[in-house]
Amino acid sequence: MNPLAVPDHKDDFKLKDTRPQLGERWPHRGPRGGGGWISSERATSTYDLVEQMFYLFVRVVKAKDLPTNPLTGSCDPYIEVKVGNYKGETQRFEKKTNPEWKQVFAFSKDKVQSSVVEVFLRDREIVARDDYVGKVVFDMHEVPTRVPPDSPLAPQWYRLEDLRGDRKVRGEVMLAVWMGTQADEAFPEAWHSDAASVHREGVLNIRSKVYVSPKLWYLRVNVIEAQDVEPLDQSQSPQVFVKAQVGNQVLKTKLCPTRTTNPMWNEDLIFVVAEPFEEHLILTVENKASHAKDEVVGRVDLLLHILERRMDHRPVHSRWFNLERFGFGALEGDKGHELKFSIRLHLRVCLEGAYHVLDESTMYISDQRPTAWQLWKQPVGILEVGILSAQGLLPMKTMEGRRTTDAYCVAKYGLKWIRTRTIIENFNPKWNEQYTWEVYDPSTVITLGVFDNCHLGGGEKPAAGGGARIDSRIGKVRIRLSTLETDRIYTHSYPLLVLQPSGLKKMGELQLAVRFTCLSLANMIYLYGNPLLPKMHYLHPFTVNQLDSLRYQAINIVAVRLSRAEPPLRKEVVEYMLDVDSHMWSMRRSKANFFRIVSLFSGVISISKWLGEVCKWKNPVTTVLVHVLFFILVCYPELILPTIFLYMFLIGIWNYHLRPRHPSHMDTKLSWAEAVHPDELDEEFDTFPTSKQQDVARMRYDRLRSVAGRIQTVMGDMATQGERFQALLSWRDPRATSLFVIFCLIAAVVLYITPFKIITLVTGLFWLRHPRFRSKQPSIPSNFFRRLPSHADSML
Repeated sequence: MNPLAVPDHKDDFKLKDTRPQLGERWPHRGPRGGGGWISSERATSTYDLVEQMFYLFVRVVKAKDLPTNPLTGSCDPYIEVKVGNYKGETQRFEKKTNPEWKQVFAFSKDKVQSSVVEVFLRDREIVARDDYVGKVVFDMHEVPTRVPPDSPLAPQWYRLEDLRGDRKVRGEVMLAVWMGTQADEAFPEAWHSDAASVHREGVLNIRSKVYVSPKLWYLRVNVIEAQDVEPLDQSQSPQVFVKAQVGNQVLKTKLCPTRTTNPMWNEDLIFVVAEPFEEHLILTVENKASHAKDEVVGRVDLLLHILERRMDHRPVHSRWFNLERFGFGALEGDKGHELKFSIRLHLRVCLEGAYHVLDESTMYISDQRPTAWQLWKQPVGILEVGILSAQGLLPMKTMEGRRTTDAYCVAKYGLKWIRTRTIIENFNPKWNEQYTWEVYDPSTVITLGVFDNCHLGGGEKPAAGGGARIDSRIGKVRIRLSTLETDRIYTHSYPLLVLQPSGLKKMGELQLAVRFTCLSLANMIYLYGNPLLPKMHYLHPFTVNQLDSLRYQAINIVAVRLSRAEPPLRKEVVEYMLDVDSHMWSMRRSKANFFRIVSLFSGVISISKWLGEVCKWKNPVTTVLVHVLFFILVCYPELILPTIFLYMFLIGIWNYHLRPRHPSHMDTKLSWAEAVHPDELDEEFDTFPTSKQQDVARMRYDRLRSVAGRIQTVMGDMATQGERFQALLSWRDPRATSLFVIFCLIAAVVLYITPFKIITLVTGLFWLRHPRFRSKQPSIPSNFFRRLPSHADSML
């Protein structure tokens, strides 16, 4: 087990302040080395939010004029770079005396114990040991330091020496050796000494990469009508519907209620598609021949890239499409096809560019721009995130009998995804990678997740046993940008919390440095009065069911496209970052949301309790002061609203010194994760549909029925109170309505004659009267209201 793993107790679930050494500090070496350090005094730097990590870079470009083996008459060369105990090899060529590699090796300076860099050129042998052709040796003290933004160091030709270094041999290699940092352009694609144990396809899976989400569009298909529908069985009139398919997405119109050859629907079918458009829109008109049989009577196949792209709410032109029973469709009037078309379909099809395609929940959305780039505004800020390190990670898998973790971090904001490099077999990985995003709206959230890489080609086994090789979740962090002060660097250690069937578990800590820079304060303030989503979401909104279905399809498309990148951002990673299962039922989450609502009304409840104490004269001094304030407000009613706003202003000023000093993080108490029942957790992690035994499913169903019964009772009580208000004037109870009507007449006359200030004063004094003048029984209005009828007695 990891000795540095943090034990699970509640104090470790909190955010912690950290003070890392951020910025640049360069070793001063001069032309031939030397001691000391140079501190960077620049106001800005590309890598000023991370701790600097120094690497020795060796670029192997090519070789020429290599000698051939006397026995085989050929040369199969490759380069071996050796620094101390670390050794890296280039690709091996067959029968080539002038090979080109163009490969970079990076050795961590902290782990280099050698004073020389050795570059060996070797000839591969199939039977015997590989021969040494020659070598080039560099003294570590003479390696130059490259300080960005200097241009890359130019490689030079070096003559090979024999193994003893006594004489020169035939052949030359082109090399460049320098000292640099993770900010070097060669760093992302370099071979790293930290990952020397990874070979073949695993090397691609450990590199840091930046991904861009595919450009998503909503495809709106308005099916208007069809003409000349001829079923296979012409003895019966057709009863048809239209089925539309884009990839794996299939939607159908309603069945035309009348049997006719010219059916009408006027229904919208909405799909999610991504550029480049790989799928076609396939529309089929199908006849309901019997209860269990649908027959295709016509089909049309449309290319997506030829469809009109709508940028506003104005309707697009409708078009008639000819359908054929077995073939492909064509526009009416197309002379290139001699086939006879029997059915015509009237459609209005367009790609919606004024919507934002939701692949995230609106509660923690990271991008709100519409699809069409022509509608984008200028950015209002810059978000910079330094992913420093993780501490105390737990072992995630077993490899060669050892418990280990190969961690990498993924961040998602807007269309840009980033993935850090994978740190091999380390419970305290240090990435020190910095990334930048443009911010178009501060009311957005950046999501960061830490995962264990299970695709290194080494036969890893999950820590919990067998199963599919998927990248395991270590934890997730969300930061809302609107809670950050501008131009301030936040350096904190975030707990990585994961809810498992066994309970809440802390998997480690993620250290981040975050800075939000404002580019235009006026534009940012202006955004606070604008809608959260593009205006098309409000002019032509989708239904809740449509939004849920479209979001699920968008997540699938994004996951498939990013999993085809190199290295792939795998489906399980994308789904975890986008919270694909956030809509699933959870007793724990339901309790958490209920208590969130209760906490909202806690202030109102506290005020009502305080007013009750004032009315009962529990503190006479407070009650007298309330009487004085009440008299002032009655005499000067124009002071009521200014007093309320002044009071809220003073509360805001007073709370300024109590403001949060750190970003928000995952709150275990708010999430109701600390006191959750094990069976509720087991239900939350159950599959859909359930995979549990029948008695367990029955028990959970009965529990859900009891909870729903209590909700049903509360909803019934609310409906009863509303119906009693309606009964005041509905004459369902003639005597009660008569009394209320007479009371209204008397109240109207009294209020018309008596000044409003007197009415208010008398009402307030009556409400604040001393307990000696109060009765413990309910008031007359309350008794009257409770006697009013409702529709509850008419319910079955």
